[in-house]
Amino acid sequence: MPERAPLVSIPEAPVPDHGTAEWFVGADGATLRAASFFPAGKPRGSVIVSPGRSEPIEKYYEVVEDLLNRGFAVLVHDWRGQGLSARALPDRLKGHAQGFKPFLADYTALLNTFEDRLPKPWIALGHSMGGCLTTLALAHGENRFSACVLSAPMLGLNTGGRPTRAARALAWIMARAGFAGDYTLGDRGDPFADSFATDALTHDRARYERYRAQLLSNRDIALGGATWGWVDFAFSACAWLRRASGVEAISIPVTIVGAAEDTRVLNADLRAIASRIPKGRYLEVAGAFHEILIEIDDHRARFWKAFDETVDAVAPRA
Repeated sequence: MPERAPLVSIPEAPVPDHGTAEWFVGADGATLRAASFFPAGKPRGSVIVSPGRSEPIEKYYEVVEDLLNRGFAVLVHDWRGQGLSARALPDRLKGHAQGFKPFLADYTALLNTFEDRLPKPWIALGHSMGGCLTTLALAHGENRFSACVLSAPMLGLNTGGRPTRAARALAWIMARAGFAGDYTLGDRGDPFADSFATDALTHDRARYERYRAQLLSNRDIALGGATWGWVDFAFSACAWLRRASGVEAISIPVTIVGAAEDTRVLNADLRAIASRIPKGRYLEVAGAFHEILIEIDDHRARFWKAFDETVDAVAPRA
């Protein structure tokens, strides 16, 4: 029997019904966390949800409910280095990475672990970093999915006006000069110092504060700023996708949903990747910030409309 793992539950965000979390083993022996949820009736398929940088399973409870109400089984996981999964550095708040290959190996281990329990067809749903890694997995030949929907995926980094080549070169140098585990310039390790007014992640204060309440109820699920190693990974992952022929080999329907007011990723790169996928399309939610899935109801509705248009063809409603 799998070993049960905890899930944070607070009055504003209780654990969805019919769900359990468990530990599973990553490709290099790392202990990682995932949670599965099942609808009351027979599932029409399964959705594998891959969060963005710093996001634990708990942030996706509302998304889980949205998917359960659509009749899907749901699997959500903590990437290595965040949530309650194993972290690479002694300081738990440092958002660190060592290239994208360990993430992809973990993703394969996740799918292998739950394959016999998740009814087909499978749908991939990824946000930001999770969207980037999902795209990487598909471009590397992962073929167990029937469709994919991405929310503001990290396919191109917004460097805040700094020249992209210079920023990438600096990250590459710092990651190889003994500073990979250090915070980047101007970054900080305190996720509890962020605020609704300064984050520019969502226009929905209630959803933003609900997530902060989850973090404050169990600080072990929180993650702080990024290290040079993480930034180097992010640039490398985006660069690989820009040049890899595997993107054109993705054969399933892929819908990429961008946020018109995104300050984290570059929508031009999202459009470019979508145009290279044979069954790819790009849609943009006007007025939305980066976190479309915790945005105001109207913005979220645009995402879910795009989701339904994509998956209903491969996982028909009863």
